[in-house]
Amino acid sequence: MSRSKILAVALAVAALPGAGFAADVIQGGEKQATNWTAIVMFGAFVLMTLMITKWAASKTKSAADFYTAGGGITGFQNGLAIAGDYMSAASFLGISAAVMTSGYDGLIYSIGFLVGWPILTFLMAERLRNLGKFTFADVAAFRFAQTPVRIFAASGTLVVVAFYLIAQMVGAGSLIELLFGLDYWIAVVLVGALMMIYVLFGGMTATTWVQIIKACLLLGGASFMSFMVLWKYGFSPEAMFADAVRVKGELALASGKTPEEAAVAGQSIMGPGTFIKDPISAISFGMALMFGTAGLPHILMRFFTVPSAKEARKSVMWATTWIGYFYLLTFIIGFGAITYVLTNPEFLTADGKLVGGTNMAAVHLAHAVGGNIFLGFISAVAFATILAVVAGLTLSGASAVSHDLYSTVIKKGKADSASELRVSRITTICLGIVAVILGIAFQNQNIAFMVSLAFAVAASANFPVLFLAILWKDCTTKGAVVGGFVGLVLSVVLTVLSPSVWEATLGHPVGSAPFPYTSPTIFSMTLAFLTIWIVSKMDNSARAKVDRAGFLAQQVRSETGIGASEASAH
Repeated sequence: MSRSKILAVALAVAALPGAGFAADVIQGGEKQATNWTAIVMFGAFVLMTLMITKWAASKTKSAADFYTAGGGITGFQNGLAIAGDYMSAASFLGISAAVMTSGYDGLIYSIGFLVGWPILTFLMAERLRNLGKFTFADVAAFRFAQTPVRIFAASGTLVVVAFYLIAQMVGAGSLIELLFGLDYWIAVVLVGALMMIYVLFGGMTATTWVQIIKACLLLGGASFMSFMVLWKYGFSPEAMFADAVRVKGELALASGKTPEEAAVAGQSIMGPGTFIKDPISAISFGMALMFGTAGLPHILMRFFTVPSAKEARKSVMWATTWIGYFYLLTFIIGFGAITYVLTNPEFLTADGKLVGGTNMAAVHLAHAVGGNIFLGFISAVAFATILAVVAGLTLSGASAVSHDLYSTVIKKGKADSASELRVSRITTICLGIVAVILGIAFQNQNIAFMVSLAFAVAASANFPVLFLAILWKDCTTKGAVVGGFVGLVLSVVLTVLSPSVWEATLGHPVGSAPFPYTSPTIFSMTLAFLTIWIVSKMDNSARAKVDRAGFLAQQVRSETGIGASEASAH
């Protein structure tokens, strides 16, 4: 069957994503009514994006088209697309839930996610565009031996993509389960199928335009929600915080606490320590969010879609503007959820828990401030958010396998475009299946926290290698690969041994986690940098001399862009 026929069938099937499934799901013992307004808007969005994918498929002829949209995206468009890629389900649903649960402490996500952008702006964006072609491994391996560095880069990319995909699939599954009454696993499978269609046929062109549309919708929806919340308090954040403190105190009192304990519980949401309780975890967590941004493969990949380094800088400027504005809104939305959602029995189960879980706080707030129509809009936007991010993640994972491993390592740079595309599409299907399985396994995790684990791996493995490869002349192949793998393995192992996975996910007794801290980054990233430095300094091999000698040519190219346009054209 031709691609156009397959897409036509997909369009027809997707037109009624929830029509065949009545709301039979039980949420905390209560049936959730089907929201037909949300379903119609959801279906309209899916149809629109599949039509974009059909258009993009006609433009995707080569590997360059598939990976980077042929380098034809403008800085403003790419800035919106980066914002769309970065403002994930973790940002919208997860941070709102974290703020609703922990108050002020949840702001660490907003600040942490945002402050990584100056690093990208001033140290990475221009150099990435000048040195790279399709993936960040092109940059990391510019003057090093290709095979070992690309094997490491592909490994780092796939681990980060796996952790990040889990969060998006959990968010999507919870959302569709809530709206359509589908079983959670069916919802996750549906998202996985749609994501594979976007990437398989449309590549980066379709992914970019889905992200741009989604960014505009999300910024508009979040702005309206924040406006409505603040309107209730005469646009006084102080009044909103005071009301949230009152509500938390009353809820604590209703749960059986003494008036003194309830007063303390209410005030606690305006101070630190309710979410991350020890200083080492707080510093480590902040480092993961800050430096992880500069190591996320699906974000770094976006800098290769613009035609010049100047447009790359514009991309970061616009992305930072939109993302900064959005994260301010998530804080208002989180506190709004305390006062609007936690006080409304309509959004609570019989035992007082949130219908659909805490990740659905922002969705319930949309219902509270805008009724069924706005609920439908925000639900469609939240789903668009997830699909756009999942498509970008899958694309970066597919490019790591097909471009870095297959084309460069296995075929020694001699693979033709058609075979590289074929490997990309096979990898896309495999990643889709893995994402569905992991999404089902991690159903009850906070999705903002799951993304923070991806940031920890990116900060510990990808960032040190990329940073030192670009800026330190004595860095060698051996140092980059050994240090990179030390950061990768240590961050994954310590994450598994931390309370968040060892106890919360694997079910071991509380207090039994071998690694006591929330995030491993302060240890794993530091050790990665040290290992790269020590191994590179001790490396006196012939390859090391070549690596060091190549720094000057790399520096000239990264700073001036001389030769960049010719390289990206091939």
